[in-house]
Amino acid sequence: MNNQRELRIAQLNKLLELTPHDAFLRYALALEMVNAGELATAEHMFLSLLKDNPEYTATYYHLAKLYETQENIEQAKIIYRQGIEITQKVRDTHALAELRSALNELEFED
Repeated sequence: MNNQRELRIAQLNKLLELTPHDAFLRYALALEMVNAGELATAEHMFLSLLKDNPEYTATYYHLAKLYETQENIEQAKIIYRQGIEITQKVRDTHALAELRSALNELEFED
């Protein structure tokens, strides 16, 4: 890990000590774990975030992309579909479009 990434991770962890349920901080830390190559940790964090904050829509896209990088295409499709369902429910049209596009790409490749 590089020093800047380690510093960002330390800062996020410190902030999370103060506000452990902050969805944005948890999401940002999970993304940092992806960037650090800590995919199992990132996956766990994304899944925990979805359990606690299912309407934090950006999580679906990044968790599905993580599964894609692991070549777990069927799991990625499941997460994209779950995200599509939630984004429709909360009327997040931007996230909905991203999720549909990503799912269409995967289905087109099959």
